Amino acid sequence: RQTGKGMASIAAAHGVATVQPDSINSPQGLEQLRQLRPDLLVVAAYGQILSKEVLAIPTRGTINVHASLLPKYRGAAPVAYAILAGEQQTGVTIIKVTPGLGSGDMILQEALDIQPDDTTGRLEARLAQLGARLAVEAVRKYQSGGPVEGVKQDPSQVTRAPKITKEFGQIDWTRPAEYLERFVRAMQPWPTAYTYLHRPGKPPMRLIVTRAAVRGHHDPDGPQPPPQPGRVWQHKSLLLVDTDAGDVLQILELQPAGKKPLT
Repeated sequence: RQTGKGMASIAAAHGVATVQPDSINSPQGLEQLRQLRPDLLVVAAYGQILSKEVLAIPTRGTINVHASLLPKYRGAAPVAYAILAGEQQTGVTIIKVTPGLGSGDMILQEALDIQPDDTTGRLEARLAQLGARLAVEAVRKYQSGGPVEGVKQDPSQVTRAPKITKEFGQIDWTRPAEYLERFVRAMQPWPTAYTYLHRPGKPPMRLIVTRAAVRGHHDPDGPQPPPQPGRVWQHKSLLLVDTDAGDVLQILELQPAGKKPLT
């Protein structure tokens, strides 16, 4: 994964000119695009909705590299939502860009397995490699000169993956432990899964949970109090938190705000 600055450096090293307008839809952005006289636009994780004026410029149209098996997980955060939902697979879909967000015909699609320990960051890194290969394959279809056909998306199968905010990362302990284990992974590297440790006579301490595991229900050794979502307790050497319906989440690694991660 590269920042815009990092990708510009790579392009410069290969003699490829770059422009980075604040908005591609602005008069300046449109003019810079027109000067390039593009046959085809290729968009990947761009973060801006392309206006009709932009889409009218390339003679062969615009394609988008989307990190999900469309029509599932349309939106800005498809990788995180696929992990959250407990999907076994995700993938990359190359679609024709239309004014309807993510609704264009599918040109290419390939699946990728989600590993049990995948975070959003790790999975995105593998999807980026897959997306690059499929993008080149799609461009070659257009280079052949003939029409490039696509498959229409099934509207009944559409699911959404809207943009994730920083506040989205707060852990809801009334959720089941299996969901929360996925949530911790889905929120890495941003915005991270966080909670607050409440201590008598002290202000709440913000904690980032970086690794967790499902422990099932309360350990049968000895009587246990009724489960209370969010309550912290210890069994032998394990740090445990009650979740919904008596499920327990084991905290494997956490990070107090501004400090290093701790096992």
